Amino acid sequence: MTKKQIIVDYFDHAAKNRSKGRRRYRYFYRLVENYLGFYVPEGSSVLVVGCGTGELLDALKPAEGVGVDISPEMIAEARRNFPQYEFLVGDIEELMLDRTFDVVIFSDVIGYLDDIQATFDRLRSVCTPRTRVMITYFSIFWQFPLLLAEKLRLKLRSPFFAWLDPDDIANLLDLAEFDIIRKNKKILLPVWIPLLSWLFNYIFANLPLLRHMCLLEIVSARLRPQCRREEQSVTVLIPTRNEKGNIAAALERLPEFGSRREVVFVDGHSTDGTLEEIRTQAARHPELDIRWFEQDGRGKGDAVRKGFGEATGDILMILDADLTVPPEDLPKFYDAIVEGKGEFINGSRLVYPMEDRAMRFLNVLGNKFFSIVFTWLLDQRFKDTLCGTKVLTRENYLKIAAGRHYFGDFDPFGDFDLIFGAAKLNLKITEVPIRYRERIYGSTNISRFSHGWILLKMCVYAYRKIKMI
Repeated sequence: MTKKQIIVDYFDHAAKNRSKGRRRYRYFYRLVENYLGFYVPEGSSVLVVGCGTGELLDALKPAEGVGVDISPEMIAEARRNFPQYEFLVGDIEELMLDRTFDVVIFSDVIGYLDDIQATFDRLRSVCTPRTRVMITYFSIFWQFPLLLAEKLRLKLRSPFFAWLDPDDIANLLDLAEFDIIRKNKKILLPVWIPLLSWLFNYIFANLPLLRHMCLLEIVSARLRPQCRREEQSVTVLIPTRNEKGNIAAALERLPEFGSRREVVFVDGHSTDGTLEEIRTQAARHPELDIRWFEQDGRGKGDAVRKGFGEATGDILMILDADLTVPPEDLPKFYDAIVEGKGEFINGSRLVYPMEDRAMRFLNVLGNKFFSIVFTWLLDQRFKDTLCGTKVLTRENYLKIAAGRHYFGDFDPFGDFDLIFGAAKLNLKITEVPIRYRERIYGSTNISRFSHGWILLKMCVYAYRKIKMI
């Protein structure tokens, strides 16, 4: 009997007891469904490889759902349970599909594949640059506990299973020309025990050392960009509040880049004549498409939401009116996004030396602290969460705005609404180092202690909404 046939027989046998097994481990399956569902927008087109009897596919609420499994018995049960989706019997190492998907999920299946690299190579045919690939597999740390569970007949004995570590997966994806977006670890206690399950899976599993003992490894990836550059239009949003002396310099120093440049000012009830200065300078720069608005509410977050709502460019940028981030650096952000190096481009002020009075010492410490916290919260590297310059496509911003109800209108700064939204969309986040300058005109609108307290509360909020899923 061939290896493939042994695996088919194993899963056909498992299908007969699938409903009993799902009832026994329903807590584990619910945790997996909740985590994947956080990153898969409802209404997506979804392919699940190793779909089993279809419950995971249904939990993701796709507009178009396709499940593939090597076991005819699993697929027969899936078709009975969920006739609204398409289920195919087949070996993903050989199966040809003539369509692409928004999301492709490998559900605890890669350990059974003969040639994982070749499978990932074939995967490219069902992916677009926007496709997210999510891979779940059991941690090598749990190899012996699971083998013990098999000997105690608490789990079916698995045939020919390859135990892979995260570096193996990363290397195989790299060879197949996929970029990793994030790697995560979930689930310390896969069975329901009142209070203990909550404590282990939502608190201990997120701690730096204990998380390496988690049962499940989860990798998100995307196709590596092919560097086919196409010029796109740009909207530069400049929120202002008492920045009259910086308006002329912002426009004069704005470099030429993109197919069209639009500048949108959103003024926060300035009292120093900023709005009048914007009108004056707009008349002096007919080469730019300049528009201006007054805020309905207060705070930079409100200004960003209003300005991006009015923007018409393909790419949206924030430039702080204090010009501590030089306008001359914006082409670096533009190049990074049009060349596909990232889908959400964040400025980093903490790489190059700063001018003497550009940032106070306590602010530097606070920025470094929050960069560590946000890297941990989002499982993507952040060296500087508080840099005001952030860049993304208008298409992705509209998706963030459409999903804003999940986090709510919580962000007075405008940065974290975008960061959390980008993380939930599973966007590739890339940082561009900039040289941070001292403010020339006006005074800062930042209060170190009151705003720091708000940021701490936002971190707790983000923990609840992102880590406790």
